[in-house]
Amino acid sequence: MNDKVMKNVFASITILFWSLAFPLTKVAAVDLSSFTIGAVRCTVAAIVLLAIGKAMHIRKPFRRSHLALFAAEGMMGFSLYMIFFNTGMQTLTSATSSLILALTPTFTALGAWKVFGERLKGFGWFCMGTAFVGVCILLFWDGDFSMGVGALWTVSAVILFAGYNLLNRKLTHMGYNAVEIVTYAMCFGALFLWVFAPRAVSELQSASGTSIFVCIFLGVTASAIAYFTWSQAFARAEKLTEVTNFMYVTPVLASIEGGIILGEMPNGGTFIGGAIILASVIAFGIRGK
Repeated sequence: MNDKVMKNVFASITILFWSLAFPLTKVAAVDLSSFTIGAVRCTVAAIVLLAIGKAMHIRKPFRRSHLALFAAEGMMGFSLYMIFFNTGMQTLTSATSSLILALTPTFTALGAWKVFGERLKGFGWFCMGTAFVGVCILLFWDGDFSMGVGALWTVSAVILFAGYNLLNRKLTHMGYNAVEIVTYAMCFGALFLWVFAPRAVSELQSASGTSIFVCIFLGVTASAIAYFTWSQAFARAEKLTEVTNFMYVTPVLASIEGGIILGEMPNGGTFIGGAIILASVIAFGIRGK
């Protein structure tokens, strides 16, 4: 397959696992706190990626100064992102939080324009706008909306992940491959989250086998595999927006998977908003770059 096809395949795999994390996190949250889930996910992912990296003979960082870049990548994409997101969720509804997080492709596109000079056609911005409208329809169909201080934390999480995407691009331009980028970043992310290790050990001792299994499963899929395929997609894309635009599909898949796993049946907004999102992403892929 050519790079264009593989880019879409890798991005689709990532979105599938990231969307699956929404309902499965609720399953794990029955026994475990959000901080413990994050710490376990990152630790498991780091172990998996280190094993993959060793098998693929990843290179050491080219310079010691590059360790700071990987540390920043780990903080923005994993440790700080999880802390900011979880803090925001304390005062926001899931709908509001998801809506704010849907701004990530736009923030990334603006950053890519300023940092890398990646310009979008007017039609590309139109597609991103209609995708965001689709997200609004999907999330606010039942009128569920809330605002508060949590919004500031969640916007900060969006900015952090947009920064992760931009730094991922920079490290790719510096000659690092996808395995190297995500492995070193995840290791730093796990290291920063080990501050919650005592709490995590205590909670895991009393947690059910189901919660522990789900947490480990998320570490392997939604963290290790998903972030690896995300980096692979970036490595094959001419512009960051070719990949980040897939994030608009996450709420659609999360709604469907939530119905299957948790019995949360999709409403009319899921079908109408989902159709708009999918059409926007397809149109963007054809003419929006």
